[in-house]
Amino acid sequence: MIRVRRSLLIATSLTFIGTLPALAQSTYPNKPIRLIVPFTTGGVTDTSARVVADTLGKRLGQQVVVDNRPGASGNIGTQLVAAAEPDGYTLLLGFDGTMVINPHVFDKVPFNTVRDFAPVGKIGDAILILVAHPGLPAKNLRDILALSKTQSGGLFYGTSGTGGTPHIAGELLKQRTGANLTHVPYKGGGQAIIDVIGGNIALVYTAVAGAHQHVKSGKLIGVAVSSAQRSSSLPDVPTFIESGVPDFEINSWVGILAPAKTPKAILDKLNAELSAVLSDPEVRERLNLLGINATPGSADKFGEDIKRDLARYGAVVKAAGIKAE
Repeated sequence: MIRVRRSLLIATSLTFIGTLPALAQSTYPNKPIRLIVPFTTGGVTDTSARVVADTLGKRLGQQVVVDNRPGASGNIGTQLVAAAEPDGYTLLLGFDGTMVINPHVFDKVPFNTVRDFAPVGKIGDAILILVAHPGLPAKNLRDILALSKTQSGGLFYGTSGTGGTPHIAGELLKQRTGANLTHVPYKGGGQAIIDVIGGNIALVYTAVAGAHQHVKSGKLIGVAVSSAQRSSSLPDVPTFIESGVPDFEINSWVGILAPAKTPKAILDKLNAELSAVLSDPEVRERLNLLGINATPGSADKFGEDIKRDLARYGAVVKAAGIKAE
């Protein structure tokens, strides 16, 4: 009888232990969540994270704490999440520059974008724009590309730095059109804008948010945006596709990822709540002010976008011979 009771006790205990993971997932979250931003405060990645974290925390019933861990072009904070416990309490604010460009421009990165992360969902796309000094004797993309081919040193275009998405976009434009463009990297898009307004360089490839007011005021010419549709904030500026470059679509994006092996139930819950947050008109407006077009969608679609960009940006980087400075 004692042996029978002991066997029943052991069996009951094992059954209970087996239900613990399911119980933990069903009560998720029961404590604050850390959202690691691998950059300093004040930039678009940081501000977009804070816009989303505030409303997401309210929906989840737990605070989502933004934790800035900058360094090595985002590699340090990103690796921190890759090594974190896959329990849904440490998440990453993923940025395309870190996730799909760094693996190609750095000789070595401390994470594998596909193997080490589980996509939660994309937050949105930051539309990129090519702008020109108003004194340039060419006002549309076709004429600018033609003009570049007559210049022995090419037309100089500035970006926020080597290996960033605007740089990749500029190199892709060269490869697709044969344009004679010479890259000038800056330590941030702000100084590049100042120099093109001052006439020191002909062109700048940047985010719409950084150039918007200058295009509106006439200090710069909006040549083309590299999104599929025109920007709602600059509706008079055509897309590259409209301007004669087929299938030329390249945006900078931000999204949320979790460590690999995070339980699917947790990922599904986070994706559903993130989608609800991004459907909130107030959140969409706040992101729009940052130049980000909210794009709620499935985790699988986000994962497909990441793999697509890894492949196509890798090809651009290899052809252009881009290396991190």
